[in-house]
Amino acid sequence: MTVSNGICVTGGAGYIGSHACYALGTEGRAPLVVDNLTTGHQDAVRWGPLAHIDLRDTPQLTEALCKHNIRTVLHFAASAYVGDSMQDPISYYDNNVYGMISLLQACLAAGVRRFILSSSCATYGIPQTVPIAETTPQHPISPYGQSKLICETMLRDVAGQAGMDFAILRYFNAAGADPSGALCEKHSPETHLIPLALAATLPQGDALALFGTDYDTADGTCVRDYIHVSDLVRGHLMALAHLEKFGGSLVLNLGSGSGVSNMQVIQVVEEVTRAKVKLRKAPRRQGDPPKLIADIDQAREVIGFDPSHSDIHTIVTDAARSFGLLKVQNAKSA
Repeated sequence: MTVSNGICVTGGAGYIGSHACYALGTEGRAPLVVDNLTTGHQDAVRWGPLAHIDLRDTPQLTEALCKHNIRTVLHFAASAYVGDSMQDPISYYDNNVYGMISLLQACLAAGVRRFILSSSCATYGIPQTVPIAETTPQHPISPYGQSKLICETMLRDVAGQAGMDFAILRYFNAAGADPSGALCEKHSPETHLIPLALAATLPQGDALALFGTDYDTADGTCVRDYIHVSDLVRGHLMALAHLEKFGGSLVLNLGSGSGVSNMQVIQVVEEVTRAKVKLRKAPRRQGDPPKLIADIDQAREVIGFDPSHSDIHTIVTDAARSFGLLKVQNAKSA
């Protein structure tokens, strides 16, 4: 399989990266996937060739980018669990920061002209105001958020020196699955609320741990901005089109612009699956802010971003279908 249009997707065997590859593939662009398969899944690599490389292996990475004449990199590869980063910060700085240094070195050597960074709302920490705009001060409270902020700073500095166009896209909570059923949300280990809640509806599924019920929110549980993964990857393609046409740099939030509490998510899962979510209350997790909601006005204005699939019912329905929960199919046809 050959690469078209010189695009590389790091972490393309992972959840969001594989959805991005699928979206690129439907546009006739076959991306090079760079993934070490530590947490990714080889069976998700279907729309371009796989280079089984660890990002920290700079010589091998440089060789792959040069061999495939890569001119654009979409960088998804990273360790991405806030709680895990609190327990093992060194591994997060090693994988995320050292991996970014190696990737940027390879990009400079290979003549990469455009770079899109998967960043995070975790860089904002606990914001003073909600919704969160791109100008909100960044004070991360977890090693994960700090590692992403360091990556943002490195990209600005290197791109400025090298004349590389770039976009920094700060995600809120990616969820759901492509409506076609081609891919699903699958993590190892699974830590995301919606797939865990879906699993907790099954007789053999473990009870869902509800971390914190005493937050200063309407129902005491965390409030998050959920964005459908299909909307998220569409935002990447729109940012890429902007860079290809105009060049320059972008810093954008990608979210739905609305907040949903953990308890509201559980209620929607029960409604969609027509099954009870088994629950157990647990203490708050260190590093979890009470409320994170995106201000997406800038993304709407600059790239025309419209998260049209990101209502929580659609997200949960698509996720449930990808899990093979037949009750969803019956409910939709009833």
